[in-house]
Amino acid sequence: MAASELYTKFARVWIPDPEEVWKSAELLKDYKPGDKVLLLHLEDGRDLEYRLDPKTKELPHLRNPDILVGENDLTALSYLHEPAVLHNLRVRFIDSKLIYTYCGIVLVAINPYEQLPIYGEDIINAYSGQNMGDMDPHIFAVAEEAYKQMARDERNQSIIVSGESGAGKTVSAKYAMRYFATVSGSASEANVEEKVLASNPIMESIGNAKTTRNDNSSRFGKYIEIGFDKRHRIIGANMRTYLLEKSRVVFQAEEERNYHIFYQLCASAKLPEFKMLRLGDANNFHYTKQGGSPVIEGVDDAKEMAQTRQACTLLGISESYQMGIFRILAGILHLGNVGFMSRDSDSCTIPPKHEPLSIFCDLMAVDFEEMCHWLCHRKLATAAETYIKPISKLQATNARDALAKHIYAKLFNWIVDHVNQVLHSAVKQHSFIGVLDIYGFETFEINSFEQFCINYANEKLQQQFNMHVFKLEQEEYMKEQIPWTLIDFYDNQPCINLIESKLGILDLLDEECKMPKGTDDTWAQKLYNTHLNKCALFEKPRLSNKAFIIQHFADKVEYQCEGFLEKNKDTVFEEQIKVLKSSKFKMLPELFQDDEKAISPSSATSSGRTLLTRTPAKPTKGRPGQAAKEHKKTVGHQFRNSLHLLMETLNATTPHYVRCIKPNDFKFPFTFDEKRAVQQLRACGVLETIRISAAGFPSRWTYQEFFSRYRVLMKQKDVLSERKQTCKNVLEKLIEDKDKYQFGKTKIFFRAGQVAYLEKLRADKLRAACIRIQKTIRGWLLRKKFLRMRKAAITVQRYVRGHQARCYAKFLRRTKAATIIQKYWRMYVIRQRYKIWRTATIVLQSYLRGYLARNRYRKILREHKAVIIQKWVRGWLARTYYKRSMHAIIYLQCCFRRMMAKRELKKLKIEARSVERYKKLHIGMENKIMQLQRKVDEQNKDYKCLMEKLTNLEGIYNSETEKLRSDLERLQLSEEEAKIATGRVLSLQEEIAKLRKDLEQTQCEKKSIEECADRYKQETEQLVSNLKEENTLLKQEKEALNHLIVEQAKEMTETMEKKLIEETKQLELDLNDERLRYQNLLNEFSRLEERYDDLKEEMTLMVNVPKPGHRRTDSTHSSNESEYTFSSEIAETEDIPSRTEEPSEKKVPLDMSLFLKLQKRVTELEQEKQVMQDELDRKEEQVLRSKAKEEERPQIRGAELEYESLKRQELESENKKLKNELNELRKALSEKSAPEVTAPGAPAYRVLMEQLTSVSEELDVRKEEVLILRSQLVSQKEAIQPKDDKNTMTDSTILLEDVQKMKDKGEIAQAYIGLKETNRSSAMDGHELNEDGELLLVYEGLKQANRLLESQLQSQKRSHENEAEALRGEIQSLKEENNRQQQLLAQNLQLPPEARIEASLQHEITRLTNENLYFEELYADDPKKYQSYRISLYKRMIDLMEQLEKQDKTVRKLKKQLKVFAKKIGELEGTWKPLIFSTWKTFFFFLFLVKWAKWRTYPQDRSLMSPFVQSTFPEKKRISKECWNTRRRMSKNLLRT
Repeated sequence: MAASELYTKFARVWIPDPEEVWKSAELLKDYKPGDKVLLLHLEDGRDLEYRLDPKTKELPHLRNPDILVGENDLTALSYLHEPAVLHNLRVRFIDSKLIYTYCGIVLVAINPYEQLPIYGEDIINAYSGQNMGDMDPHIFAVAEEAYKQMARDERNQSIIVSGESGAGKTVSAKYAMRYFATVSGSASEANVEEKVLASNPIMESIGNAKTTRNDNSSRFGKYIEIGFDKRHRIIGANMRTYLLEKSRVVFQAEEERNYHIFYQLCASAKLPEFKMLRLGDANNFHYTKQGGSPVIEGVDDAKEMAQTRQACTLLGISESYQMGIFRILAGILHLGNVGFMSRDSDSCTIPPKHEPLSIFCDLMAVDFEEMCHWLCHRKLATAAETYIKPISKLQATNARDALAKHIYAKLFNWIVDHVNQVLHSAVKQHSFIGVLDIYGFETFEINSFEQFCINYANEKLQQQFNMHVFKLEQEEYMKEQIPWTLIDFYDNQPCINLIESKLGILDLLDEECKMPKGTDDTWAQKLYNTHLNKCALFEKPRLSNKAFIIQHFADKVEYQCEGFLEKNKDTVFEEQIKVLKSSKFKMLPELFQDDEKAISPSSATSSGRTLLTRTPAKPTKGRPGQAAKEHKKTVGHQFRNSLHLLMETLNATTPHYVRCIKPNDFKFPFTFDEKRAVQQLRACGVLETIRISAAGFPSRWTYQEFFSRYRVLMKQKDVLSERKQTCKNVLEKLIEDKDKYQFGKTKIFFRAGQVAYLEKLRADKLRAACIRIQKTIRGWLLRKKFLRMRKAAITVQRYVRGHQARCYAKFLRRTKAATIIQKYWRMYVIRQRYKIWRTATIVLQSYLRGYLARNRYRKILREHKAVIIQKWVRGWLARTYYKRSMHAIIYLQCCFRRMMAKRELKKLKIEARSVERYKKLHIGMENKIMQLQRKVDEQNKDYKCLMEKLTNLEGIYNSETEKLRSDLERLQLSEEEAKIATGRVLSLQEEIAKLRKDLEQTQCEKKSIEECADRYKQETEQLVSNLKEENTLLKQEKEALNHLIVEQAKEMTETMEKKLIEETKQLELDLNDERLRYQNLLNEFSRLEERYDDLKEEMTLMVNVPKPGHRRTDSTHSSNESEYTFSSEIAETEDIPSRTEEPSEKKVPLDMSLFLKLQKRVTELEQEKQVMQDELDRKEEQVLRSKAKEEERPQIRGAELEYESLKRQELESENKKLKNELNELRKALSEKSAPEVTAPGAPAYRVLMEQLTSVSEELDVRKEEVLILRSQLVSQKEAIQPKDDKNTMTDSTILLEDVQKMKDKGEIAQAYIGLKETNRSSAMDGHELNEDGELLLVYEGLKQANRLLESQLQSQKRSHENEAEALRGEIQSLKEENNRQQQLLAQNLQLPPEARIEASLQHEITRLTNENLYFEELYADDPKKYQSYRISLYKRMIDLMEQLEKQDKTVRKLKKQLKVFAKKIGELEGTWKPLIFSTWKTFFFFLFLVKWAKWRTYPQDRSLMSPFVQSTFPEKKRISKECWNTRRRMSKNLLRT
């Protein structure tokens, strides 16, 4: 059958989906070859057209039948592909709550993030001795298979547990070791299996920590070899660790923790034996509080500490050594709290008697002064001498952290060594099972040396997996000459070659570490030059020159080069280690005993992880320091060697694979994320395993092994001399399908499941033989036992039954007596209790009710008195506030009315323009209203049609009923005749029932139509009322919003102007300060230049002086470092030591260094000079820019007058200067010039004439500007103080009102004097302005403009009066309507609640009816007017809605602008908060400040300003005080709200 024939209708397939990865669908049509589209029906009910790829024409994957869903082995599925595997895992995990699934030889384990009861001893016993396929998939099944193969094949085994962080690797490895310890037992009485399990708590406490992905993440890799003897019992174990993350000791990311042991110590700090450690809460230590998450939910660190100590005791670590370990760990915590103080940029110090350092020294038993000295200094060795140099605060902090990491790594190694010593056995090891728990593939936002090493290790493990599962499989089949189709698979050998081959990444890194001045940047350039565009797996990021990208088997990873060299070198200061070695605390020097030995990788990156192997290096001869430097191995080199050793160990064993899958990134229990699961399945090779397992032969036996194992299944006649032929004959009989096995040269190959089938046949045959032997022996033994037991049972039964009968009779008598006694006693007890409770309850109720009544009375009395007090106080406060407000308002009206009269014309013009614009905008609204009217008419027509249908249906119903009645009478008359035809009567009755149903249905339809009609009528009426209410609300909101916008605009302009002035003043002050600083720097620079010249002369004198004893040292010595590169570096020329251990007699280098320092200082000063110059230019540009902005910013009216008057004065003064210069030039030309120079044709004459013409042109321009400014000034002063009687009518009335409001005579006199002086000053100004005779024309033009403006004002006044009359009429009608509504509301309140709704509806209907009747009567004669009234009403409603939307947009825009301005003002002034005042007070206060500032700033204009100040503001002090008080109160209210 072809594959395309399976795609028939109703066949189920898988299609790709971006969210769920794969989605199930069903075919709606048969597929035919050549079809480009498949019609599919999805599970959510949608239909989909799935287009096939035109190039590949690949059909979607078929779905397995339901009976195969949930199989425990993925290779047993009919269709083996990615969606089938993913769906099977999800069904088992989500629906069946099963976390383990087989995938051929791989066990897939999904982390449930929940404790499951599947790891007890009963489960272990159930899996013990079972074959791998007989039980459900489990980690115990894999462990049992490894244990069984070790016992059966006499071959070492290994279990490789891999997966991402948080996938459950550590837990899986722990359960595997628990299984071995439980099943095998120990070969001695030392309980080795308990010690093996006891190592887990210790290693978890010192090597595990909380991360964002996992609460108990292993921060190191470990390989545990569990040793067995010949009887397959545990005799010991050995542990190897890889790449401990030391950086976690001194730094933790957010939401992460340090290693568990530190928090366990802090949680147990109150124990008496831990008092000497002087610990406290974890938040008190720098090394444990950085992550901000010191507690893990559901974990008690104190209990964990008790378990850790118990495990240490079980492993033979004495109490003294345990306390020593805790002492060192506490010292690390106190070391992290050591702080440094900077002396200068290159040195630092520790405060005297610094408590954390003194505690550290006490715990470590080292000298305080010596440790304090070497934490702040370092030793630099050159070829000739050694220097001691102070270090900066940052360097000291890094050195402190490096020391803490180094101590922790040494302690970790010591504990591992001790555990291995305890687990080591003197008995010879026969075989072992290794459990590898190692970190998974890692990729973060910033990847460094640690992630590079981890991913390198995963590449090697993936290659081993590929070699075992893929490559070796195919090569084995080809070697045995078995027919096999080669399958392509991903080989990651090129990636491994890129990392570890010659001139690979690690090789180049080691080479760069040996260079004297090697840096991360030069190493990155070497990588680019060597591998870029040469290796397809190596890439360079586009935007970085300090990073590189490697294409790993799982994903692309970008590594940052920064820190690679330092971490590969692993540097710690040697002097600090020497101080620790000199400790009186015996355990501490033990940690550093192997420093002088060349032990392979027990070192780590300074911010990375520790590597551990057990391969000692050969000692070298020569100088100790030189030997240590020459044989120093980098961290990358050590890690590569230990990884090769691990690979050799794994390749020498039979591997068993456990792939741990992380179902989601949020640690939710039993939650399956398909995207994350598919990522991990593709990366770990599970899908490839399925593909190979389905087509290959995973099981294989040699002919001799097969014959030895399955000799039981053969008969004597089947055994031949040739083993190969014997095996062929037996297999042909046992397995009929020849495709299930293949015969090679030396081995027999079986498909999956066939070995299990043969094992079952062998076990069945052995079991049958055992049963035959057992049944005979057991039958004879049990027959004898049965006869004995039968005789004894009869005797016992006789005596027991008699005794039971007597006991039962006695029991019945006692039960009856006890029941009678209980009845009377319970009655008595309950009766007494009831009497006591009743008496107590009555007494309590009497006291409580009296107490509540008295409290209620007191509360009513207090409330009554409080109400009376509040009434009088509020009345007094309201009256005083009203009087004060009225007094201030009356006084301020005189200042506002002049301004309001001038602004009224502008507002009216703006409103007129806005009305016209709105009319233009709403031209198209008439069409919309006509469409709405047409829609209403169509709905009315539909309503009429429905009513006609309803009447027709009623007529039909009546006629049908009449027909039915006549038929019924006729049938009754012929009832006797119908007895013969009873069948016909039954049919007629059925028709009658149908007709009745139709009749009921028509009645229901009629009711529904009537209800729809009523509902439509109510909705239309409700819509009309709602539109009217919205109309009134929109008017009110429009007015309020306009008022609010005006106020906000005024306040924003005022506040921005104030802040701009303050900012310019501050910028000027900063500019002056910068100038002073610049002058000081110039002086210092000149002084240093002089010093530089002097030093130059001294250098010329010293050049000829010979240098005896000078010898050049080889530069290659700088790259030779100690075993752990304890800071043996060559000092550079610019790093001059402050103190030397070997004094030198040469003084010339000191002068040279002084010269270099001064030269460096001169260059720095030049750079600072250039920076200061740039800063000064920038400040000046800012000042000029701010001044330009300030000049461009529009001012208020008074400020414009002032500015124009100043400009006029400046132009006049410039005019006078130009005239004077012109006169002087003419005099000079006439008097002093020679005739030949001043001749008309001379060059000087031509130049002077050109200057004269340009000056005259500029003079004309200045005259025109003066004329324009004078005309503007006159118009403005006439607007302020007009002199004609025609133009002063409104002002005279205003002044009359102001005089009437002035109560004091002194105020009236003062105002009169101010007015007189103002008139006098204005007259004087007019005379001065008219001195050139240019004012008459301007005056005539202004009079014509005033007449035109007055006519426009009169016309607008008349129109506004008409509108006011119309509005008054509307207000009166609304008041009447309001009174009527209040009466109706009072009447409704008197009605019961059921009748209120009906009454209110009735009133609303009558009101709308009256209103419609009124308009119909009003426009009864002219229906067109009534139609136009309806249209205008709709237009008004639509216009108001659009205006409301526009106002909402305007308000939102203004709010945004207000927020922007407030933000800018907040940046200019940090603590300033905008305060909102009422409009009249804010304007008055701002106007007063402007006038007063001008009066104070321009003394020449005080003659103009003093009358205004004296006449208009006689009480300026009192009013300004009231304004400030009002401002303070409003700011308090704002802050409170």
